[in-house]
Formats: sequence, structure tokens, C-alpha cells
Amino acid sequence: MIHETAIVDKRAEIDPSVEIGPYSIIGPGVKIGKGTKIGSSVRIEGETIIGENNKIFHGATIGLDPQDYAFKREKSGVIIGNNNIIREYASIHRATGEGNYTIVGDNNFIMAYAHIAHNCHVGSNIIIVNAAQLAGHVIVEDFAYISGLVGVHQFVRIGRYSLIGANSKLVQDLPPFVIAQGVSAKATGINIVGLKRKGFTLDRIKVIKEIYRIFFRSNLNTSEALEEIMRQFPDSPDAQEFVEFVKNSKRGVLKKSER
Repeated sequence: MIHETAIVDKRAEIDPSVEIGPYSIIGPGVKIGKGTKIGSSVRIEGETIIGENNKIFHGATIGLDPQDYAFKREKSGVIIGNNNIIREYASIHRATGEGNYTIVGDNNFIMAYAHIAHNCHVGSNIIIVNAAQLAGHVIVEDFAYISGLVGVHQFVRIGRYSLIGANSKLVQDLPPFVIAQGVSAKATGINIVGLKRKGFTLDRIKVIKEIYRIFFRSNLNTSEALEEIMRQFPDSPDAQEFVEFVKNSKRGVLKKSER
């Protein structure tokens, strides 16, 4: 299952069912779980742990040193879960800081030339489209959709079920359920199509629409808007999630579109 031209360090822990294609290089600290398929010319280094049934395509790089002046060759790594698709020339860098990890969850689709930088935490069931770039320490929560050629500033947090339109620059946090678009991304609505596809009921979507209206389209300031959301929807888990996300934002939440 390992091509004769591949270079696999004897200290790597590779399940016997793993397939490794020609000219790939697997370093000594790497662990790869059963059923994972690695294409040609893939390079995996560092303290990298990859779970089961992943598909890693030609030219992808995982666990290489971060692009970070603060990195001092400390022991750090990458953890990747199960059932991920990582397409051609995608790059996932190891973390900065002793004992830290860049983390990618399960069932993600990471397309060609996408970049996940050091110390990012990417959840599960996420799509990252071609050439999207996540800077260091970005958090992406479950079911988010990041379109092609998106640039995400370091330390930004992206909420669940949100969507970022193509060619956008995101420099502040994107709350759950919200669509962001534009060169300097602004909120333009809620991710109705994505919510329907994930089984959200019409009543639930109606509540999320009203949460969006109160927060982004009323004349209330942030504190007043959050209070009003909880006053109107005290029993809604979606309202609670939205409010807690905004309260915990460190970079601030992106602004609304003027359109």
C-alpha cells in the first residue's frame, strides 16, 4: 500500500491499510489512522496525527513549520480527524507554542490551494473553497462555508452555519447563521439556503431572520440589541448561541452592509 518511491520514516506510525502514493514524504512524528489515502508528492511532517478514512490529494503539505517569526522550533503539531477531503496543494501548518496544535475536525472538504495557518481550530462539516486563506489562530465553527479566494485575518472567529462570499476579506468575527460578502466583508443577510439544507425548520429560520434584523438592522446599540433578542426569544437555542457569540467576540463583530 506504500509506493516504492515514497519516503516513510520508520518511526512514523502508519496503519497497514493506509495508502501512500509515489514521491510522498512522511516524517518521524506522524501517525496516520486506518483507511486514509495519501496521493502523490504529499509531504507530512512534525507531530502530526491524522485520523481514519481521510483522502489527501497530490501536493498537499501538512505539519510543516508555521509562517510565524515567533516559532522557535518548539514541539507542536497538527491534529486532523476523520473523513476529511484535502485537495491538491492545500497546506495545513503546525502550531506555534510548546505543546500546541493546529486542529481540523471531521468531514471537512478543504479544496485546492487552501491554507490553514498555525494554531487554527477548524471544526467539522466545513467547506473551504479553492485558495481561501486562514491566518493564524482563526477559529471556524461547524458547518461554515468559506468561498474561494477569501482572506481571513488572524484571530478571527467564524460562527456555525455562516457563509463568506468569494473574494471577501474578513477582519472581524462572523456570527453564526450570517452571510458576509465584499472586499471588506459586511453582513448581508442570513444563510437561508444553507440552513434549509441542514434541516432547519421554517419557524426556526423565521426566528433567525428576526435575530438578524434586531442586531444588524435596528437602531439599537450592541448591548440593547442583545437584550432585545433574549427578551423576544428567551427559549431559542439559536438566539442564545448568537448572543453568546457576540458577547465573547474579541475582535468585534463585522458591520452590516449599507444596501
